[in-house]
Amino acid sequence: MKGALAGVTVLDFTTLLPGPMATLMLAEAGAEVIKVERPGTGDDMRGYQPRFGDQSVNFAMLNRGKRSIALDLKDPVERARLMPLVDRADVLIEQYRPGVMERLGLGYEAVSARNPGIVYCSITGYGQDGPKRDVAGHDLNYIGDAGLLSLSHGTPEQPVLPPALIADIAGGSYPAVVNILLALRERDRAGHGCHIDVAMTEAVLPFAYWAIGGAMAVGKWPRSGGELVTGGSPRYHLYPTRDGRLVAAAPLEPKFWAAFCDCIGLEARWRDDAVDPAGTTARVAEIIATETAETWAPRLAAADCCCSIVRTLEEALDDPHFIERGLFAERLADTGGDTIPALALPLARSLRARLGETLGAPELGADNDALLD
Repeated sequence: MKGALAGVTVLDFTTLLPGPMATLMLAEAGAEVIKVERPGTGDDMRGYQPRFGDQSVNFAMLNRGKRSIALDLKDPVERARLMPLVDRADVLIEQYRPGVMERLGLGYEAVSARNPGIVYCSITGYGQDGPKRDVAGHDLNYIGDAGLLSLSHGTPEQPVLPPALIADIAGGSYPAVVNILLALRERDRAGHGCHIDVAMTEAVLPFAYWAIGGAMAVGKWPRSGGELVTGGSPRYHLYPTRDGRLVAAAPLEPKFWAAFCDCIGLEARWRDDAVDPAGTTARVAEIIATETAETWAPRLAAADCCCSIVRTLEEALDDPHFIERGLFAERLADTGGDTIPALALPLARSLRARLGETLGAPELGADNDALLD
């Protein structure tokens, strides 16, 4: 038994991204995670492209090292086979719309009556109650409804999509893990479980702390792309190089700004960026555009001014720094024995259970015989 969560059993009723990412982290910390999937197709992500062997690589990445049982939860006989696992589980995590688990006889009240120590986590877009609880949505809707997307979405003529599924991971997976761990700690102290209501839309609000603070304190509501960290300052900006790469410039503090200005040779008239921020930004952009990324990279590195060249994902995964720190030591295997690096997760290595291990994702229903009566 290895890892901080060794001995913890998790019943996972989730699909796609938020829940599976959360339970992947629990599994990597040593928990036994049992996916409960519908027969025939299982988790919708099993059908996604591209493939890794005979599985979806997306599914395999998010479900490495878990177990799988396939049950028709609408069938009372099938559901009864699940109850011994419900009775011994430490954590149940589900991602249905509010009310679905209740209709299946697996809502929090029914489950906790059988298993008072259960930590029951529900992940939805808008929460278990409130006017929007039944509204359908995806990541873009959630960050849009939270006001987060309005802070930097480009222009109406050229709108910019975020590069990541922010609400799913930062508003769903991470809060679920944090609250499950807190609930397990509380169970150790008080002896009972609880129901955790993770609403992805409201869980992304902390990302807008600076915008909310400014609005509440001085009545200054942010403009899209117009504030300190969203493009309104020359000290936090993306500047194109001559060869079409980007300099990520973040010399916010005075000492870094001075070093950056010296590095690029910015004229004295533009260095006080409070006078004409747009003019300073334009002049910096002109200077950066005169040289290639290959020229700027060593200069900016030598200046140590919080500026760097934006890397491609391929370049980032080949970074010797990441490799030396062991981010890709764990491997994901397909059914044929081929391997690729497993998903790098934000878990302390001293708390993990599977350091250096090669594991695959489960075949649908692979553990029915072993786990079901």
